[in-house]
Amino acid sequence: MDEITIASVKGFRAAGVHAGLKKADVLDMALVVSDRPCVAAGTFTQNLVRAAPVLYDQAALAENRTGIRAVVINAKNANAVTGAQGMRDALEMATLTEQALDLPHGSTLVMSTGVIGVPLPMAKIAQGIQLAAQALGDSVADGQRASEAIMTTDTHPKRAARQIVLDSVTVTLAGMAKGAGMIHPNMATMLGLIVTDGAIDAEPLQSALYHAVERSYNCITVDGDTSTNDTQLVLANGAAGNPMIDSVDHPAYPAFCEALHDLCVDLARQIAFDGEGATKHVTIQVHGLPTFEEARAIGRTIATSPLVKTALYGRDANWGRVLAAAGRADVPFDPARASLWFGDLQLLREGTPLPVDEARALEILSAQEIYLTFHLDHGEASALVWTCDFSVDYVNVNAEYRT
Repeated sequence: MDEITIASVKGFRAAGVHAGLKKADVLDMALVVSDRPCVAAGTFTQNLVRAAPVLYDQAALAENRTGIRAVVINAKNANAVTGAQGMRDALEMATLTEQALDLPHGSTLVMSTGVIGVPLPMAKIAQGIQLAAQALGDSVADGQRASEAIMTTDTHPKRAARQIVLDSVTVTLAGMAKGAGMIHPNMATMLGLIVTDGAIDAEPLQSALYHAVERSYNCITVDGDTSTNDTQLVLANGAAGNPMIDSVDHPAYPAFCEALHDLCVDLARQIAFDGEGATKHVTIQVHGLPTFEEARAIGRTIATSPLVKTALYGRDANWGRVLAAAGRADVPFDPARASLWFGDLQLLREGTPLPVDEARALEILSAQEIYLTFHLDHGEASALVWTCDFSVDYVNVNAEYRT
């Protein structure tokens, strides 16, 4: 199947342009537009310090969840901790987009990513919006450029798509996301946008997004820092013509929900594995807890441990660090019932250490893909968490990020 991008979805167009926010003609502004009103859903950062575009989008969706037409995104500048001026600039971004495209007031959402605490250079933003409005297209390449334009320290763009058949109608979902550092989402991701031509009402769409985010973006971490700008949006314009999914009880809802979840997992894994300076793709499997939330909490605590992450970078099977991290996850468990594997090498059986085959451990930890499995005997719930290692390059990138 040919690649499907966000611009390939029926009724949507996209653009990625250079507005002058970054140097050397690098793409730094994206615009995605629907030819008809969209039902919209969103999840946002739970950080108490929330960027102006987050606050703007939350207010916009509270007023209008069925008439969204566009999303405009800039890189290089987060428009976070910018006071009243930041709120005015977020509104102006939306207004300029609506004027450029002759869209109704209140039909545009805004996202920003980059350095915190610096006002947006609105002259460049205004120029970028005009350029993006003129460059809109519905080709695969147009969607590719949009996904490239939202990158910051990402080493590559994150894109994914899924197609499903609902009541004999093919429905397409496509998304793009960005993120490599300050990744520890809580009800969102760094920045993500998914569009679909499926017909679905606001309540079931929000419910499907919440379910998907809880088991995808909220199961990744790079460094344990939750961003001020985390935003995941979904726009559904109904252009496919499937019968309207009007509730969570609709027969087509489970299939739509599964496709959205699968798409979010794909994008979330791409973010986790593209962590700043990452050399390892780490999947942590936690089994045997009473609830999914408890299993995830243990997995995320292991995944955020600097000692675990540096050991993985150094290919050191220092499994005690994993157990120690699990023990501070604020989830009660009996250490005497804990078992641990690195790949297929068991290191702990029901609280008892096993002899370590150092040669096999080194072989497992030398691979790019690493799997850690932590098992308890306290219930039937499990969770998957995705992360990466900490390398010297992570320190270098973040020591010099602003300068």
